[in-house]
Amino acid sequence: MGDMRTGRAFVFPGQGSQAVGMGKDLADAYPVARAVFQEVDDALGEPLSALIWEGPEDRLTLTANAQPALMAVSLAVAQVLVSESGKGFADLCDYVAGHSLGEYSALAAAGTFDVATTARLLRLRGEAMQKAVPVGVGAMAALIGVELEAAQALAEAAAEGEICDVANDNGGGQVVLSGHAGAIDRAVALAPQHGVKRALKLTVSAPFHCALMAPAADAMAEALATVDPRPPVVPVIANVSATPSSDPDVIRRQLVEQVTGRVRWRESVASYGSLGIGSVAELGAGKVLSGLVRRIDKELTAASINGPADVDAFLAMIG
Repeated sequence: MGDMRTGRAFVFPGQGSQAVGMGKDLADAYPVARAVFQEVDDALGEPLSALIWEGPEDRLTLTANAQPALMAVSLAVAQVLVSESGKGFADLCDYVAGHSLGEYSALAAAGTFDVATTARLLRLRGEAMQKAVPVGVGAMAALIGVELEAAQALAEAAAEGEICDVANDNGGGQVVLSGHAGAIDRAVALAPQHGVKRALKLTVSAPFHCALMAPAADAMAEALATVDPRPPVVPVIANVSATPSSDPDVIRRQLVEQVTGRVRWRESVASYGSLGIGSVAELGAGKVLSGLVRRIDKELTAASINGPADVDAFLAMIG
């Protein structure tokens, strides 16, 4: 099926990919990129772009800032590709997907929400996730060199009546657990017995994508009920289902489920072949997803697009 895989997916990074200065070269080079950052600043009523470009890093890393900030950079890239290529977004890719908050970036790029709405939803999502669990009550840990089944067995062994869920199945042998701090500590201690090569606690402010996030899911359900999603111009491969959808009501429901649900990134990328996708471009900060994509499916080509040189390379490639 090698030659059948002519499709392209655009993927959008999640939390952890942020860095002070991201998107600055893009905003300097392209007025349409500058306009995206301006739109986000206006929507939030504050100069988020100044925080993105100048820091301080500890403030940019706060969930309520990192989420709209990463979306702003990703959307700036998407808008530049559209304006510089002179093509419609749906002519540039066949599917979109994003990792956790990146799913909102993917939906905004595909026209489901406008930039201002997306910025406000992500600000709210970040604040709701932060508020859902008092600091210190929850934790997350990354497991390296383990597959999903073994990680699930470890999570069950460590729970002891507390919450310990698989939060992200990232692929390439990387699985993230999330839950009560005690349960996560036990999971890290038990990891060697479960064949895990390395287990390390993550420096996160809340236990994302586990049952403890239920209050944040409720807050998102309320917020999403007030917005009017449009069908995306290309299908979005959702985190919680690992399957494509274009139905606004389904998308709305999946965004609520996504707060407590597992990010099924490995399964999502593993499905690309059957969808005819042969190449992936990561739009926005960092290179995390393009790295994971190549490890999950060796047949996929993956590139990250975050600066003017990357934009030029992509435009040259699509002719």
